[in-house]
This record gives sequence, C-alpha cells and structure tokens, in this order.
Amino acid sequence: MDDRYGADVLAPGWRDAGRKLVKKVPAERDLVVEVAADGYCGAVTKSTHAEVELEDWKGRKRLFPLGHGFLIEGELVELVPAAPKEPTTGKTRTASGSFAVADARARTARPSRILVEGRHDAELVEKVWGADLRIEGVVVEYLQGVDNLADLLETEPPTAQRRYGVLVDHLVPGSKETRIVEKLLKGPHGKHMKIVGHPYIDVWQAVTPQAMGITAWPVIPRGVEWKAGICEAFRWPHEDQADIARAWQRILSRVTTFRDLEPALIGRVEELIDFVTE
Repeated sequence: MDDRYGADVLAPGWRDAGRKLVKKVPAERDLVVEVAADGYCGAVTKSTHAEVELEDWKGRKRLFPLGHGFLIEGELVELVPAAPKEPTTGKTRTASGSFAVADARARTARPSRILVEGRHDAELVEKVWGADLRIEGVVVEYLQGVDNLADLLETEPPTAQRRYGVLVDHLVPGSKETRIVEKLLKGPHGKHMKIVGHPYIDVWQAVTPQAMGITAWPVIPRGVEWKAGICEAFRWPHEDQADIARAWQRILSRVTTFRDLEPALIGRVEELIDFVTE
C-alpha cells in the first residue's frame, strides 16, 4: 500500500525539509557581491570578524555586517569571516607603503625630530609611518598647538645636527597658523626647520571620507567647536574630553594604510621624514 501520510514529520531535520541551503562564502578581498536589501554592488576591500567593507565602481565604500543578505550572481549567500592568510616569505609593506625590513631593531633616536600640533596628529603619524620612523630613529613629539612652537625654539633651538620638521594644521593663506609660521621661518631658527601643513581644520579631516564610509566630511558652522560639531553630525557623544577621545579612536580605527589618508597629508609627512633624515 502507498504511505498516504509520508515520513515522520517530527524526524530530525524536518524544519529544513524542502528549504534551499544558503552557501557560506568567505569575505575575501576583491570578491564582488550585491546587497539584497538595496541592490548596492561592490567588491570586498577589507573585512573583520563582524563587518565587511564594499567598494562600488565609483570608488564609494560602505560597511555592512557579515552574515545573510548578500547575493553572488543572483544567488543568496551568507558572508563569513575570511580565513587568516598564511605568512608569506616575500617582501611585505608597512602601512606607509614602504618595504618592511625583517627583524629590524629600532634605531637609536636621532637628535632631529618631527613636531606635530596635538596628540591625535602624533597617533595618526605613528599608525601609518611608525615602522619607518623606528627604522630611521625619528621621534614624533606634539606641541599642544603651533602657538607653543616659538617657546620650544627658544629653549631648545634647532641646529644643523638637530633639525625640526613641523606639521601644522590648517596652513592656508590668511590663517592664524600661516602668520605664525611665516614669522618663525624668517627668524634666526628658520634655516634649520622645515614647516609644512595641510589645509584641513583638524587632522581628523585628513582621513578620507571613503575610509569613514561617508561621501564627505560634515560642514560645521562658524562658532561651533569643530570636533564637537563633527560628533554631533555623526550622533556620537561629545559632552566632555573623554567623549572626544573615544570619537578619535573610532576615526583612527578606520585607518589601516596610507591609502586611507588624503594626499595633502601624505606628501607633507614624507617631506618631513626626508628633511630630518637626510
């Protein structure tokens, strides 16, 4: 006789009977996927254990949580963390793009140094160029504002053997920073210094919008403290300095290589490294 009732519906696996299994795909770099929810299509540029970054054909980048909701050639897939890569024996590069030197020890610090305005500037330079600077024996110090540079020059003046390379924020025509720099370079210590700058109000803005997953940095009205205004635009807490510090760490975490920084900053830092090591 035919079994009119079929198999036991409560047998193991009954919930998945007839359901198409979704393939698990590692989020490897350059894998092209489509987001089922909105049709956004892009290639994987980087991923963590929880997130994947996709870049579309126009160079725009967006972050998505790993898991379900992606399509590959029209088929639903589940993106999972990519397996860690095996170490290679070939040459690797540092975050700045230089070839890494295997088993290299930090060089004894040179008398010459690079000076930046604040802690955030120093942390950003360290994250991208730190390996190179340790090889060269160059120390990065922060001034807590370019206004303090004149006092440093008086107490510890630069010499031919102790050069200062200085990175200044918002070095644009007519700014307060530009007036300070012009005066110092005309002074007695100018010949042993190189002062360069980027056009951004703060070094936060030197991180590319693509790295931040936005189209452009928010425009903050005059009269509003810039960093607090940025946090407000991103809906981040900004009640005190601890909130600002946490906001910076969120921004800094988006920087992995020099490609996450604007060329206007990259070129200036490279100039300073050449100046203090030549």
